Amino acid sequence: MENILTQYTGAFIGPVARLLGYVMNWIYMFLDSVFHIQNIGLCIIIFTVIIYLCLLPLTIRQQKFSKLTQKMQPELQAVQKKYKGKKDQASMMAMNEETQLIYQKYGISPSGSCIQLIIQMPILLALYRVIYNVPAYVSGIKDHFAPVVEGIMKTEGYQATMTKFLADIDLKLVSLNFEGTDVQAANSIIDVLYKMPVSAWNTLKDNFSNLTGVIDTLEQQLEHMNFFLGINIANAPMELIRSGWSAGQYLLVFGAILVPVLSAVTQLLNIKLMPTAAATTDNPNDTMASSMKVMNYMMPMMSFVMVFSLPVGMGIYWIAGAVIRSIQQVVINRYIEKIDLDELMKRNQEKAKKKREKKGIPENQISSAARMNTRKLSEKAVVTENKEKIRQASESTLNAKPGSLASKANLVKEYNERNNK
Repeated sequence: MENILTQYTGAFIGPVARLLGYVMNWIYMFLDSVFHIQNIGLCIIIFTVIIYLCLLPLTIRQQKFSKLTQKMQPELQAVQKKYKGKKDQASMMAMNEETQLIYQKYGISPSGSCIQLIIQMPILLALYRVIYNVPAYVSGIKDHFAPVVEGIMKTEGYQATMTKFLADIDLKLVSLNFEGTDVQAANSIIDVLYKMPVSAWNTLKDNFSNLTGVIDTLEQQLEHMNFFLGINIANAPMELIRSGWSAGQYLLVFGAILVPVLSAVTQLLNIKLMPTAAATTDNPNDTMASSMKVMNYMMPMMSFVMVFSLPVGMGIYWIAGAVIRSIQQVVINRYIEKIDLDELMKRNQEKAKKKREKKGIPENQISSAARMNTRKLSEKAVVTENKEKIRQASESTLNAKPGSLASKANLVKEYNERNNK
């Protein structure tokens, strides 16, 4: 993977990343102009608050779905128990029909809990592109690099010097592009300067001794812009741990480890506050509940592992997001407890009915069709079963021993068939 300063151009994530970049740039410019604060870490936290406020209506809708799901679980389990062990097509289709009728009764869709996840995933992926390459999206950050980059490109033999510098600091996933235009070359240099660890600044000054003054100025500016609680948010915790340990900066190592730890702990706290988390422990014999319980503990562990290799800014986003969701969850839980579920079911049924009527499907037609299909499928299953029993009985009588009751029955059957003919 090679990354340069140009914005991500993916067909789907690219436009989302540019939109988030505009929001991040606006937040940065607002903080700079009003409060004279230039800090990307704080921008990420404010950005997270804005995103989750926008998602609040969907969050409340999802919590209502979870509450209704808990209430209808006994009915769903009863249908599953009714058809337990029946693998024939008729039984499976009948079970699906009865399950759909239960969902219609409560006025919800089986996919109702997926909407928020579908919306959040593009935001998470696009935000990764923005945080990984902040100068490409936040013009106020990129402008600070201009004096240093201009000085580097005016230095004779800067291509070879920068290539050696990149090899010396052993910076991964970043490349220099000197084969394209001057703009591409400048962008690639900015990308290296933005991503390099703190210990590399002295190495840069040694390689470009004529630019010591402007390099010092940029380093000080980045301490205000790109550092949050003493940690460079552009670097991954794993990189900070490695560089901090080799330089004897053990406080930096502790801070880098603390980011994924806090990410996992806040995720776990958020899950504990969700009503679905409590519901999974009510019935230990429920396979779905057991799977959800495992997922609830797997997600914080995945967050812990992934944050080690992602920029610290992503860890800040996850931590801030989990804290905000936890606060929201406390408020939403109190709101949900006061909701009349019967009234909510009635409203959901009315909404579902109007949607079906717009499509030209009357309410009674759906219910009767579902019942008819279920009855016909059951009758078909019974007829098939009876035919199979008759076939098996006929085969057993054909192989009957001479003089037995079965053989006499065969004689009577043959006599009746000849008379009928």
